[in-house]
Amino acid sequence: MLVEHDGKRPTVDPSAYVAPNATLAGDVTVGANSRVLFGAVVTADGGPVKIGERCVVMENAVVRGTKRHPASIADCVLVGPRAYLTGCTVEDCAFLATGVTIFNGARIGCGAEVRVNGVVHIKTQLAAGATVPIGWVAVGDPAWILPPDKHEEIWKIQEPLDFPREIFGVKRSADVEAMTREIMERYTRALAGRLDDRVLGSEG
Repeated sequence: MLVEHDGKRPTVDPSAYVAPNATLAGDVTVGANSRVLFGAVVTADGGPVKIGERCVVMENAVVRGTKRHPASIADCVLVGPRAYLTGCTVEDCAFLATGVTIFNGARIGCGAEVRVNGVVHIKTQLAAGATVPIGWVAVGDPAWILPPDKHEEIWKIQEPLDFPREIFGVKRSADVEAMTREIMERYTRALAGRLDDRVLGSEG
């Protein structure tokens, strides 16, 4: 399904394939010979999404671009089932396995691998050819790659990256309830633009 958002429509190369129940919304470009499979969602939430040539976005994956962090996937990239990519840059020939999460401002270098359920945090720079093992976490610039049980070490690097401010423009606060209310007020207001979306069907 193709959706016009904020006056912009997806552009799909004639040689590409988009499954009937995949959704492309807004300023999305899908390059030559790429495939967006069943249940995948590729959405421009204020910022564009560009998918290069000969890429595969597998079943139920999500790729999202935001105003501060557009999403860019270069050529020959595999995005595995249930992967979640938001506001990141992925260079050529990267392999992003089932269930990976890549956050805003992250960059995945050429030929890098993020294996099953791996996480790459905000503003993290994963070098070309690097590997994030199954379930591990990459965080920082340059990336530290740590097992999930090293929470204190991960948090020491992650906390200064300031997720609430980077993603929602809200200062981190010990008053979690007040912080969450402010975040959700901003986020729901930003998503109100979706009320004017227009479904174009499968052909645009």
